[in-house]
Amino acid sequence: MADFVDQKKAEMESRLKELRPLVEEYDRLGAAVAALSSVGAGSSRRGATSKRAAKKPVRRSSAGAGTGSGRRGRPKGSGVRDKQALALVTATPGLTIPEIAKGMEIKQNYLYRLMPSLEKKGLVRKKGRGWYPR
Repeated sequence: MADFVDQKKAEMESRLKELRPLVEEYDRLGAAVAALSSVGAGSSRRGATSKRAAKKPVRRSSAGAGTGSGRRGRPKGSGVRDKQALALVTATPGLTIPEIAKGMEIKQNYLYRLMPSLEKKGLVRKKGRGWYPR
């Protein structure tokens, strides 16, 4: 009986070794799909911002506006582009900036600023022209 159990255990361990690369590929593809689906959702908003820009600008008084940080717009680093770029690099290590830009459907020049900031945070590293997760 012990021989039978040992034989079945060895068969299962062998099968697990065969399946491990497939599971890892499944996880990488899932991360890539999630990253790309959030990119696709952002592209539908482009038309809305251009319509908004066509309206007459609203002037705001600067009197009594001393409570802010002195910066206009949203706080630095509060966007989702860094998360999208990180998800793409995690899903497919070694991507170059042009490949990441194509996957995110944005211009490359933004990524030349974004990727070094992710590197400073310790989230990615650059090797040659490619970017890799840490």
